[in-house]
Amino acid sequence: MDRRDFLTLSALGGALALSGCRADEATEAVPPGRRPRPVPVRDFELSEVTIDALQEGMEAGRFTAGDVVQHYLDWIADVDRQGPAVNAVIELNPEALEIAAALDEERRASGPRGPLHGIPVLLKDNIDTADRMHTTAGSLALADHVARQDAFVAQRLREAGAVILGKTNLSEWANFRSTRSSSGWSGRGGQTRNPYALDRNPCGSSSGSGAAVAANLCVAALGTETDGSIVCPSNANGIVGIKPTLGLVSRAGIIPIAHSQDTAGPMARTVTDAAIVLGALAGVDPRDPATEAAREHAHVDYTAFLDPDGLRGARIGVARNYFGFHDRVDRLMEAAITTLRQGGAEVIDDVPIETAGQFGGDEYQVLLYEFKHDLNAYLAGIEPSIPYRTLEDLIRFNEEHAAEEMPYFG
Repeated sequence: MDRRDFLTLSALGGALALSGCRADEATEAVPPGRRPRPVPVRDFELSEVTIDALQEGMEAGRFTAGDVVQHYLDWIADVDRQGPAVNAVIELNPEALEIAAALDEERRASGPRGPLHGIPVLLKDNIDTADRMHTTAGSLALADHVARQDAFVAQRLREAGAVILGKTNLSEWANFRSTRSSSGWSGRGGQTRNPYALDRNPCGSSSGSGAAVAANLCVAALGTETDGSIVCPSNANGIVGIKPTLGLVSRAGIIPIAHSQDTAGPMARTVTDAAIVLGALAGVDPRDPATEAAREHAHVDYTAFLDPDGLRGARIGVARNYFGFHDRVDRLMEAAITTLRQGGAEVIDDVPIETAGQFGGDEYQVLLYEFKHDLNAYLAGIEPSIPYRTLEDLIRFNEEHAAEEMPYFG
């Protein structure tokens, strides 16, 4: 089942609820071979909608941010909580509609702040929000943790006028809890499913963000990455993810793995939307010294760099020692190489990476060392009512709650 089939079939339940008709009546009304359409907002189609299209609709008065937020809340209820049960959203923001209403009033009074004004976004559940939502990294040990300060990226989104719709599920502790952990599973959130094939791996650790964007549960989402946690779920869920260079986007207020590699980044359905969100995130944060390097390099509008001929003259190497794992994957890679050449890139084939074998082991040692130090530092700053202040405390919690926290780790 592809994403469009999944979305349109799932929308039938929502359409029935709004129209008041019976399932058999609705089924008879859909001609054979035709798929029912997702529920529109005032005759505006929101399936696969872009940020620019939403802004045009709101500026024209066809709908409000409140309408859009309500649509996504309904869609999450129909698709994420039941029906296909993607299980991408771990918590909804109880203030989302109130925030949207305030932004609508601001638009009427003084115009939009920018391209994200009134746009619903979801955040991975390791990103602090100082509101009524929790930040847990998917762990039941932090189930009662409410951050006292926004992560810098959450603050920037609010300042840009985005509506933080909720938090997404993830591979617990951003997938750094076992060498055999399950992508998209957490003790708090359960298993996130891939919207394209519900029985397949959504990848991780930003599994919920990837699945939510793919399933049209939001316009865009934030993920975090230490090694592959944005790009892998973006790949598996058929969306666009950007892993920024370390220091371009602040790490402050994000539950860490390793300061030498951690970063947050946008996940969206189009390159343009991802670039718009990146412009809101990038910048200098006094709480993260690494962002000082962004002072001369960060931009507020990355869409200015989108160029259909941007590949022309680029030299791109192909490392053949990463091929050979699966025939179908190899064929897709060959097709991608052909596309790069057609776009004007000079492809250097083959460029073997002779040190590839040592990367994993060396990186793992760095992450093991930094994880304990960085996580303990984060836990030291959370509210005193949370009794788990060290990595050792969390290990003990998991051992004492093995049925809930370790069903796949025994």
